[in-house]
Amino acid sequence: MGKNHKVKIIPVKEKGIDFEELLYGMMDTFNQILRMNVYEAGLTKVEIDERMEHKKLLRKALRNCAYGDQSSKIYVKDYIKDILVRKYKINSGNIDSVIPFSNIDKLDAMDQFDIMLYELKKEQGYNALDIFIQKNHLEAPKKDSLGNNYYEISKKDIQNIFYRNYYMNLTFIDKLNILTQRIYQRYKGNGVIDEIRDMRIDGVSAGVSGISERSDCKDEKLCNMPASYESVWIFYKGKSIHLPFLSFGNKKELIRVCKNIYRYNSQGQLSEISGYIVNEMMDGSRVAVARPPFAESWVFFIRKFDSILQADMNELITDRNKELPIKLIQWLVKGCQITGITGEQGAGKTALLISMVRFINPSYNLRIQELSYELHLRKIYPKRNIVSFRETNSTSGQEGLDFQKKTDGTVSILGEVASAPVASWLVQMSLVASLFTLFTHHAKTAEDLVMSLRNSLLLEGGFHSERVATEQVVNTINFDIHMKKTEDGHRFIERITEIIPRKEIPAESGCNEPGDDLTGGLFITSDIIAFDGNQYVVQSGLSERTISKIESHLRKEEIEDFEKDLREWRQLLGKN
Repeated sequence: MGKNHKVKIIPVKEKGIDFEELLYGMMDTFNQILRMNVYEAGLTKVEIDERMEHKKLLRKALRNCAYGDQSSKIYVKDYIKDILVRKYKINSGNIDSVIPFSNIDKLDAMDQFDIMLYELKKEQGYNALDIFIQKNHLEAPKKDSLGNNYYEISKKDIQNIFYRNYYMNLTFIDKLNILTQRIYQRYKGNGVIDEIRDMRIDGVSAGVSGISERSDCKDEKLCNMPASYESVWIFYKGKSIHLPFLSFGNKKELIRVCKNIYRYNSQGQLSEISGYIVNEMMDGSRVAVARPPFAESWVFFIRKFDSILQADMNELITDRNKELPIKLIQWLVKGCQITGITGEQGAGKTALLISMVRFINPSYNLRIQELSYELHLRKIYPKRNIVSFRETNSTSGQEGLDFQKKTDGTVSILGEVASAPVASWLVQMSLVASLFTLFTHHAKTAEDLVMSLRNSLLLEGGFHSERVATEQVVNTINFDIHMKKTEDGHRFIERITEIIPRKEIPAESGCNEPGDDLTGGLFITSDIIAFDGNQYVVQSGLSERTISKIESHLRKEEIEDFEKDLREWRQLLGKN
């Protein structure tokens, strides 16, 4: 707080002060500071200018702190801490009357979690939650009454860890910092997920379980069910883990967070008419928010990319014989093959796409089209010529694609092909806008990928013949890399599949022949490398057409290495 601000001292009562009373008092204090007329205080011009600058900085920090801006968060928390000490006279003798730090039996599971996370964060920074989960084996599956696996960090888990490992060694500063965070997250932060959101995990969501309304609770069974505002889940290494010990406290608090969390550079306003918004936060996290009547309850989903941005392909692909898919992917990229990365959500598509970029010739200019900024390739490849575009309310994706054609792009990347218009852009980009294209898609099989793109061309691309649209797709898309994850979160490449026009069948056997009723017999698929449950194996050879196309983009010394790998794969194929 500015040193010239005078505040009325309101000491904590001997019997303690209610946290809600303290919270609303804090809100009122901030409002007083922002409304204060500095010209009526009889100050000098220098003092007036100083006060005005303080108010300007505070307003900016209060606006940005909920969007993922750490510097603004720290600034606001310092203000809160100062008010607690100066106005409310919080000290080592009375702070336990607000949160019972010294009586561990009175601390609930959320208190215990906050204390343990705070202690770990002092040493481990934003890796604290990851280390907490690993150290206590909290990512291990549990069994329900039917023997099915599920993932949950329960209230009992937190209490057991706390009583087993925790020693009451908090200093007054520690307690003050924890209390400050509690007030901040309710005032301008993101509620109970505020600190979790900052951690290096894959994501966090809320409002996605429990009943949306408790009505008047005439039904006792309904009254005992958890509410949607008591729903917090994290996405951790491919697993969705429920944290039932955390709660927003009431529906109003969940709605407050939903209304604030998407607002950074937002292109629209969440309303009953516009029932959902996808945006990014200041730190690059993707946030998707939905509300009734579009969704059955208020929900938000934050997808973080800290682990993805640090991922190396050798860390992403870990199973035996991993050099087989890594080498093939390297030649597909160096050989400028139009490639889709497919798989379910959370399977690792984005991480693989990011790691594939390092195989692209550094002299090539990259142009990226996304729904929201997720790839953040400049952070990983800051010396490369990379520009990302996204659709806005005033600029359509088609307009963005048209503009890209005028930006000297060599390689086009589509963050996600999730709709018919985007699929149509994909084919357009692959034909006229770039040397080659990389993209992600949710198709389950290579055949599904072709059919999905064909249907999109029929809907959006001006095609009227299924046969012509299918031929267009088959002549455009060369490979499908399909990612998969197991129930325990293990991610791997299930297969790397070549998509081949029927007239160019490779000499090697092993091709999958889709039914003519689906494809018109216009193409076949060939799984080149696949995961057999234990290791990666070579299942088919590349077509001569593809080998020729890849070599046309390689340097002489690269062609020698490529042909060496081809010989090794043929030998392995003969053994299989």
